Amino acid sequence: MIVNVGDDEEVYGVHVSADLDTVLYTLAGRAGPQGWGVAEDTFTVVETLGSLGVETGFRLGDRDLAHCLHRTERLRRGEPLSSITADVARAMGVTSRLVPATDDRLRTVIETDDGERLAFQEYFVTRRHRDAVDALHFDGAPEARPAPGVLDAVTEAIAVVIAPSNPPLSIWPILAVPGVRDALEKADRVVAVSPLFGGKALKGPAEAVMRTLGLPPGNAGVLAAYDGIITDLVVDRQDAADARHLEGDVRIHVADTRIAAPDAAVRFAEHLLRLP
Repeated sequence: MIVNVGDDEEVYGVHVSADLDTVLYTLAGRAGPQGWGVAEDTFTVVETLGSLGVETGFRLGDRDLAHCLHRTERLRRGEPLSSITADVARAMGVTSRLVPATDDRLRTVIETDDGERLAFQEYFVTRRHRDAVDALHFDGAPEARPAPGVLDAVTEAIAVVIAPSNPPLSIWPILAVPGVRDALEKADRVVAVSPLFGGKALKGPAEAVMRTLGLPPGNAGVLAAYDGIITDLVVDRQDAADARHLEGDVRIHVADTRIAAPDAAVRFAEHLLRLP
């Protein structure tokens, strides 16, 4: 499983890998009910920092902080993020292979409609993604290299599945790593799952970001976001009528893509494996 690291940031002096940890906690069955952090976490450290006058808009729980402290110390010793992630996954009982897109520094930078440039977490967490996104920049991408195993995972897969994430914010940073897009373009089958339901995202700014970046509305925008790299697009049943009007060489499939519960996710994964 290849995960975006464009959201990585230093917060409270520790290296936070938001997307990596969210996927890790989800696979370990420990994800917080809000979709981030660790279930039943406490916030003693953040609350104490707040009492000292520190800005604590980024809520990092105590257990979450422990993982970040562990990661930060090992990064400072020169260990690659991919090795640290693999060790933590094993310690948490996760059997799936979890790989950051790159071990090198890659940061998503948001350019707003008034020309301001924001670090991703400032845009997403501190300012609650209220700013209109005029452009995206992936600092460090030209010099980055795919982490060990990334390209092999793409080239050896029977089918590559792009999860129902925000295409510009969560997937484009991965595609910006040299070699990844080329590998996907050469893959026999790349299936993207749309993050839209009835043309809108359940949460987050996916719909708004695609619009302000000039992509078409609805699932036509998802197709445009993945132009040239996907062979199939799976849309939710609410978008069945919309799907009939999508044009191009990409095969369109309609399914129930609400997969928040583990059993629903298993059924959906089985469905993906059976796609014609």
